[in-house]
Amino acid sequence: MARDWEMAYEQNETPWDKGYASPPLLEFLQQNPILGRVLVPGCGTGHDVRALAAQGAQVLGLDVAPSAVRKALAFPCVRDERYEAGDFLNLDAGHCAAYDWVVEHTCLCALDPCERVAYARAVQQALKPGGYYLAVFYREVSDYTGDGPPHPITPAESHALFAPVFEPLEAFVPAQGYASRPVGSEEVCLWRKM
Repeated sequence: MARDWEMAYEQNETPWDKGYASPPLLEFLQQNPILGRVLVPGCGTGHDVRALAAQGAQVLGLDVAPSAVRKALAFPCVRDERYEAGDFLNLDAGHCAAYDWVVEHTCLCALDPCERVAYARAVQQALKPGGYYLAVFYREVSDYTGDGPPHPITPAESHALFAPVFEPLEAFVPAQGYASRPVGSEEVCLWRKM
């Protein structure tokens, strides 16, 4: 069953919001600057958006929960970032082929698995030809019983979703993570749209 994201943000029931940018994303950025137009789906309160903007990208944070967007806007603007309430799985035409990068941190794993094909299609739609998709996937979720989110995704499952249209460039297990996510439970994957 899909989570009511708006209610979660309204009631401050957001244990996934740790108050700072994703450590795996920051680890990637130490070696690989991300520039150009960037879309962050499921941006929440915008910690990853601000980290990307701080290093020079033009970033749009998109979230289905208007309350998340309001909370993101309450933070001081770092550089070239903005936020918008909207459904990534049903992109407006203005977002199609508009971005050099789509960057996400466990957004796919927060969705019901039945929505994964729509998510992969949205990534493809959002990116310009030759654009990059950087994802931090949950590979292992402690005590996972089928209920989520988060819902883990295996390398074979993510390959099946993205390989028909994307070329895999890099994958690594980040050395840094939130304390609640043991090292080895996440994987950073970089793909290029063909």
